[in-house]
Amino acid sequence: MLYFIGLGLGDAKDITVKGLEIVKQCSRVYLEAYTSILTVGKDALEEYYGLELILADRDMVEQEADEILKGADVSDVAFLVVGDPFGATTHSDLVLRAVNAGIQYRVIHNASIMNAVGCCGLQLYNFGETVSIVFWTDTWRPESFYDKIKKNRDLGMHTLCLLDIKVKEQSMENLMRGRKIYEPPRFMTVSQAAEQLLEIVQNRRERGDDLAISEETICVGLARVGAEDQVIRAGTLRQLASCDLGGPLHSMIVTGHLHPLEVDMLRLSAATPDALQDLRMTDSSTYTS
Repeated sequence: MLYFIGLGLGDAKDITVKGLEIVKQCSRVYLEAYTSILTVGKDALEEYYGLELILADRDMVEQEADEILKGADVSDVAFLVVGDPFGATTHSDLVLRAVNAGIQYRVIHNASIMNAVGCCGLQLYNFGETVSIVFWTDTWRPESFYDKIKKNRDLGMHTLCLLDIKVKEQSMENLMRGRKIYEPPRFMTVSQAAEQLLEIVQNRRERGDDLAISEETICVGLARVGAEDQVIRAGTLRQLASCDLGGPLHSMIVTGHLHPLEVDMLRLSAATPDALQDLRMTDSSTYTS
């Protein structure tokens, strides 16, 4: 059997009892190491689980999947994923490869940012499509995530923005020369994401477009959700651009229409006492920014 096991969002102890029991019976255990991270490293997981883990980077999962599947038809193999196994679509490919190879699989679910984001007080059924905000470079500055945020805002929906992670990435020069030299890991912060959105807002304003968001749109920054030092900050997009929420991982929400209860919850984590003072009422039970 090939097991896909969610690890949750915090530390080694966030694995479910069922997941831990299965890990201990497996002949090989892989730790997926590129779509997300825990607040503890591989060593802490190995100590808690009492066994050695094999790091599975993007190259292994996407190009050497046969190595993971090898022997899973006659013994138990586990594939550990931070959060929930299907928080990242790339893992669906591994499922399909297992099925095509005649290997049975089973999924052990856990909390992911997709549902734990409700900790900020916004109601999960008011979220639209989730988007990813990527690091810009000097030559690549995509704005497609803004268009998805606009689509959600037009419907009054909140947008969960997953912020870019660069792990085991090569520079263009090393990639072209075939050198296996990797850049230091980078994790996008809420302030970096907010700065990129502010630049897009200005670009669209100069083009004369109808704006989906502005500098005063209420957003929520989240850091290390599920950990003991979790941080939540609600404020305007401009305020979040100068907010330091500490170490990774970060995510951000661009709000849509807000129920009064959501507003009350956001006040608990407001960046400043007046952060929500410019909200407008669209009717007796809806606020917007």
